[in-house]
Amino acid sequence: MIWLIGHKGMLGSELARLFDQKNLEWRGSDREVSITTGKDSLFAFGRTLGPVAFIVNCAAYTAVDKAEDDAEACKRLNTLGAANVADTATALGAVLIQLSTDYVFDGKGIKEGNGVARPYREDDSTGPAGVYGLTKRDGETEVLARCKDSYIIRTAWLYGEHGNNFVATMLRLMNERKTVSVVDDQKGTPTNAGDLAAAIAALIEQRNAGKNIPCGIYHYTNEGAISWYDFARAIYAGGRGTGLLAGECFIKPCTTDAYPTRARRPAYSVLDKSKIKAALGIAIPRWDESLASYLQKLK
Repeated sequence: MIWLIGHKGMLGSELARLFDQKNLEWRGSDREVSITTGKDSLFAFGRTLGPVAFIVNCAAYTAVDKAEDDAEACKRLNTLGAANVADTATALGAVLIQLSTDYVFDGKGIKEGNGVARPYREDDSTGPAGVYGLTKRDGETEVLARCKDSYIIRTAWLYGEHGNNFVATMLRLMNERKTVSVVDDQKGTPTNAGDLAAAIAALIEQRNAGKNIPCGIYHYTNEGAISWYDFARAIYAGGRGTGLLAGECFIKPCTTDAYPTRARRPAYSVLDKSKIKAALGIAIPRWDESLASYLQKLK
């Protein structure tokens, strides 16, 4: 049985839907039990679910800017909460799948001989630039130390049908305004929550089938590398094509300096997916293909 923590969030909702489709037995928790109150209450709740084979922890503090002024609350959920879940997984004899983020890196990129940044690999040194990234990196450290049978999946630029995300924000703004400015000097890769959910389900199914998948850190986003501006232009084109956008809107590129935020965003956050593709034997969709499918579904 799968215990899905944070089953009402963006990724959790996609996982719940997919588990149902695949007839995978699961139970969810959201406000029923807090991951921040200690491992004892988590363990007690987990025991009520029956034998737990997997725990997928989607719970996280993700308000990146707010975290700069609310560091303790962010740490409680992303670091201490992750530690509690890891202890609980170990006590229950369950495999833990913990979600993490590209923000664990400094966002400056790692330059190769030609001076061009290459995608971050799982074993590259971390160096979070803000509170959110720091608490998620520390959460990774706690999970790996406390639960030997654990997987950490880092992702980036996540969007889906549930919860706030860039695609939903852009569609709303493009329907409200004639011009929208979007930063063009931050590079990464969008991730469709449904695609990430499929990869997590594949990991669970393959482990259930007895496949030896080494524990540790993995990266998952869609394929490709673009700027937020490129992403916004594709959302606009797809929104117009599907009728989700009623009128015209000019997408204007701008620099990060022209759009100041409380927390510094990574200038480069492209993640290398070679490890997870080899481990699971999966193909990962391109970002533009997944976006087109998502917008069609919204229509």
